[in-house]
Amino acid sequence: MSVLDQLREMTVIVEDTGDIDSIRRDKPRDATTNPSLLLAAAQLPQYQHLVDDAVAWGGVDVSDLQADMGPCLERLAVNFATEILSIIPGRVSVEVDATLSFDTAATVDAARRLIAMFADQQIDRSRILIKIASTWEGIAAARQLEGEGIHCNLTLLFSFAQAVVCAEAGVTLISPFVGRILDWHKAARGVDSIPPAEDPGVLSVAHIFNYYKRFGYDTEIMGASFRNTGEIIELAGCDLLTISPKLLAELDANDDHLERKLCPDHARKLHLEQTKLDEKTFRWMMNEDAMATEKLAEGIRRFSADLAKLAEYMRQKHNAAQPAK
Repeated sequence: MSVLDQLREMTVIVEDTGDIDSIRRDKPRDATTNPSLLLAAAQLPQYQHLVDDAVAWGGVDVSDLQADMGPCLERLAVNFATEILSIIPGRVSVEVDATLSFDTAATVDAARRLIAMFADQQIDRSRILIKIASTWEGIAAARQLEGEGIHCNLTLLFSFAQAVVCAEAGVTLISPFVGRILDWHKAARGVDSIPPAEDPGVLSVAHIFNYYKRFGYDTEIMGASFRNTGEIIELAGCDLLTISPKLLAELDANDDHLERKLCPDHARKLHLEQTKLDEKTFRWMMNEDAMATEKLAEGIRRFSADLAKLAEYMRQKHNAAQPAK
């Protein structure tokens, strides 16, 4: 058995891509998308019909440079997710506009709009995870949405404080970003690499996993943003891992023995102290964690920038197709 086959026996594999052809080939149970992945996928020829539909559905005058492309962007995310759901048996994660990351009410409204669009396609909300940045405001929005039966994936998660508040809010799933944690620590230490067993991103997810299992939280943990297969191997046994097509191929080509590293039964025997955080304590802990603060802000900016690029691509493509006046 390949390492990937062995991993599937202990962890749910999720594909981290907007490329529907890759998902069709790799057959994951679940899939995740984000603005960066959609930006790449939307420019591929085979998906232009999804872009055209989103522009037409949005009803936006794209020739107006000041026009709000938000409706078109939301529709495009739903279009890609709908295509993905026709292939996979499980769930797909769809991200709300990153610029809403500090606005609880607007995040809730955006999530409801997305769920309503899926309902129009006869897709049950149980198959959708609404991705929201793990800010205090985003977690508050997720708490409200989970109460309405709208399941959430709290993304851009870099710290134990974020994980604790997400669990207390009852969110369905969190996505700790392993590789971006590694990136920060490599830069801070001035090194080119850190062994997978000592990788700060790996250690962070392992700590969160043990804490959740020790205290019986239902929130699922999905390690994300991997830089190498070594990180993935060190997290074998995590609830879910979302992996890029490239790293999936590397795991499939490796036939080494895979040892389970994370185990709920082991975690339940650990001597850990349960933590409760109010807003003030959460914000202070984030302030004291330079890595988490910087990577969260950077991630929100990056997703926002890619949304703006995606909107501009849709605008230019539509305008180029219009007959000259």
